[in-house]
Amino acid sequence: MPLLSLTLTTISLPYKEALLLVPSPTLSLKSTTYQSFSSKTKLKKPFKTTSICRFCKNQESSISLLVNSAAEFRRLKEMMMVFDNYIVGTFLVSLFGFAFLFILRRNNNRKKKIEKGSREFKIQNDAVNCPDIGECSPEYGSGDDVIIVGAGVAGAALAHTLGKDGRSVQVIERDLTEPDRIVGELLQPGGYVKLVELGLEDCVEEIDAQRVLGYALFKDGRNTRLSYPLEKFHADVAGRSFHNGRFIQRMREKAATLPNVRLEQGTVTSLLEENGTIRGVQYKTKDGQELRAYAPLTIVCDGCFSNLRRSLCNPKVDVLSCFVGLVLENCKLPFSNHGHVILADPSPILFYPISSTEVRCLVDVPGQKVPSIGNGEMTNYLKTVVAPQVPPELHDAFIAAVDKGNIRTMPK
Repeated sequence: MPLLSLTLTTISLPYKEALLLVPSPTLSLKSTTYQSFSSKTKLKKPFKTTSICRFCKNQESSISLLVNSAAEFRRLKEMMMVFDNYIVGTFLVSLFGFAFLFILRRNNNRKKKIEKGSREFKIQNDAVNCPDIGECSPEYGSGDDVIIVGAGVAGAALAHTLGKDGRSVQVIERDLTEPDRIVGELLQPGGYVKLVELGLEDCVEEIDAQRVLGYALFKDGRNTRLSYPLEKFHADVAGRSFHNGRFIQRMREKAATLPNVRLEQGTVTSLLEENGTIRGVQYKTKDGQELRAYAPLTIVCDGCFSNLRRSLCNPKVDVLSCFVGLVLENCKLPFSNHGHVILADPSPILFYPISSTEVRCLVDVPGQKVPSIGNGEMTNYLKTVVAPQVPPELHDAFIAAVDKGNIRTMPK
């Protein structure tokens, strides 16, 4: 960018007319505008100069001075251009130097950060390999791609799916014996379709599972039946009801058939976290040994009573009611292969088959606190409040189940 702009205009005037341009032989240092007039005194474009000019009475001397001034202007302009180039060049060199130093400093900081992280992880691994915790390998040293905490419906299905995909999976389950639960026993038709997609449909075989084709509704002595809209599906597609524990065990066995899926019984006590990232778990084996396992991915699916949920989020669970569970034996439902919903007072009652000889009964009891089983309050509640609203075909079997005393509860 030029710092000085000069405008030179050739003056072609007689001596006398030239003298009319200035009142005195010396021009001011301030920028002055001069106007040139022809013989007809027609106004032409003005010109400016900021240099010192001196007009002499001798025309030749004046012209010589003007020529010398023009030469000085040219030299001054050339000096300014050189000066401009010098400034621009210096600026560019400084800019490149700054960028180079910035890149060097950034790479150095990154290298230090990586070295620091490596030292921290090395220290952690050294701590892991102490005798009172148990031997563990370095980072991801177990050789597994995924650690799954919990081998219920979600954990077992996920282990099987990842294993089929070629992943190495370690599943840590608190108790690998057959569960005994009062929920998770009726699989809707959509759930069965997903089992087929996952290649797990045989998990509902050989466990005396019952086909479920819809629901029957009861209220005030009247009833109606609602069937699933399954016309567009394969004939095998329907709901399935079963003992939850039998179904879970079948899924675990299915997952364990894959060579890269390993099921281990142990209680996970904590998640191992480093710099905000979950690296693995610490768990206690069946014989009481404390171990740690590492993998790039840890999946927690240990159910509604998870002891790890609080370390992952801040759950706020509102318990509005509880299920009270019974098993009715050697009875027939009013509508075979259907779930039964009794719209009772104060809340619904459910019946559905879980085997060829057993029917599950779930009584919804409002509130967070249920009548006590130990002091007989629950028995009295079931006989006086619930039993009168049970369909006649199931009444005797219901009373017999209450008297048997195998009453279970679970919050909803």
